[in-house]
Formats: sequence, structure tokens, C-alpha cells
Amino acid sequence: MRKQYGKIQNKKDQRRQKRRLSIRNKISGTTERPRICAMKSNKHISVQLIDDTKSVSLFTVSTFGKDAAADSCNVEGAKKVGVKVATMMKQKNLTTAVFDRAGYKYTGVIAALVQSIRESGIQV
Repeated sequence: MRKQYGKIQNKKDQRRQKRRLSIRNKISGTTERPRICAMKSNKHISVQLIDDTKSVSLFTVSTFGKDAAADSCNVEGAKKVGVKVATMMKQKNLTTAVFDRAGYKYTGVIAALVQSIRESGIQV
């Protein structure tokens, strides 16, 4: 269940949650054009490809776990994660996608992630 953003105490988190819900109302992934959802923390970044029509996660790439794509959540790590996402999309014969920034501002790590996906030949 989604939290109401009125109950979140931190104003910055409250604004992010409001942006997240607003974006999510407009964006939906399909089988031919899945949704790329990015999650960012201070230490790690995680990217998930989601087919919303079937409610299925196609795959996940992150900077933690045994199949880590990079070491940390900085611009260089985001570029490595983006390249790995693009290669896995090409293996599944997917060429286009919709990007869901999950309420994060489109700067720094998030922008580097999307830019590296685009440079690898995926239309976002």
C-alpha cells in the first residue's frame, strides 16, 4: 500500500513521493516497451525492467549482490549499470523502453544512467 505523502515527516521525502506518484500515473510499461525503474540510495543503485501489463519484472541490475555491475553509486557506477542494462535488453530483443525516475531529479547519477543506456543503442 502506498504511503500518503502527508504522513511523511521529512519535507524532501514528501516532495519526492509526490513526484513519484505523479510520474507513475502517466507511465506504464508494455511487453514491447517495458518500464525502466531506477532506485538510488547513497551507497547503491538498482535498475529494474518491468512489464506492467503482466505485472512481471523482466530482470534487475544493481551495484550490490553477487552479480554487481559496479562498486558504488556514483556517475561511473551508473554508467556501468546502464551499459549492463542495455546489453541485457539486447539479449531479450528489446530496443525501446520507458524510463521511470521514481521521483528522483534528473541530474547526476540518474542522468548518467539514462545517457549510458541511450549511448548503448536503446531508445529511451
